Amino acid sequence: MEQQPSLEQIFGSYTAWEAKEGTWFLNFMNGSENMYLLEGADRALLIDTGYGAGNLRKFVEKLTDKPLVVVNTHFHPDHAAGNGEFEEVGMSGGWSLDAPSVTSSGAVPFDLTKLPCPGYKKVILKDGDTIDLGGGRVIEVWEVKPAHCNSSLFFLDRKERMLFTGDEYECQQTIMFDNSNNPDAPYDGKERLDNLKENALRILGEADAFDWVLPNHNGYPLTKSYVEAYVGLVDAIYAGTAVIEEKLNHPYIEMDPKARELCRVRFGRVSIFMKKEEVQKVYGK
Repeated sequence: MEQQPSLEQIFGSYTAWEAKEGTWFLNFMNGSENMYLLEGADRALLIDTGYGAGNLRKFVEKLTDKPLVVVNTHFHPDHAAGNGEFEEVGMSGGWSLDAPSVTSSGAVPFDLTKLPCPGYKKVILKDGDTIDLGGGRVIEVWEVKPAHCNSSLFFLDRKERMLFTGDEYECQQTIMFDNSNNPDAPYDGKERLDNLKENALRILGEADAFDWVLPNHNGYPLTKSYVEAYVGLVDAIYAGTAVIEEKLNHPYIEMDPKARELCRVRFGRVSIFMKKEEVQKVYGK
């Protein structure tokens, strides 16, 4: 009988490659998810911490011997559950709204209290903050208006001309339904769509500062035209010209308890997953 992989093997098997000198792309979840490691002259920045399998830090320390700074693009289980491997993690002030997605029963398949630093220090990052890695590599922090979630940050690396966007702008699709597991978290579909567009316009306003748009799922890097396409998607929803698809065509999303309530809304090369009722409220309006 073929032996099934353990949860640690499923959620904690990493690969990495140096895409540019001092810039590592880390990949896991059978190739579907990315993290990033950026080295400066003095320090290294780890962007996201995965599912909390408990072996990420050892893996990263094989890639760099520089002191680590750790941040979250947002506070969801596949990006922040491994925070307890580190003494201190930088994150959005909106983390508490999305915290149940990580801390509620069954949210992750591991006991996060057994990680080395379960009481790690949370450092709130704000728009305009910088992380100086040395050697002229300074990472800028952007606060993100709630679209995919309540706790997103972007990180701009002007020296290496890279923008890290978390789950806000993925290749092919972005999740736009509430996935905080928090019944008290605010959610308004139209506001989320407006924010998706506004965040995209901010990115495009700084387009001369970067060459690569680096999301956390489904392929990378993206061209800047993908971000432009999300602007077009929001406009097409309001114009009533976006395509609404009942079939989600995404095995992971189809496993979500909310799947029956969702649709895929497509325009050109990009799409979003959203509750049908939220789309219907604004479609063609």
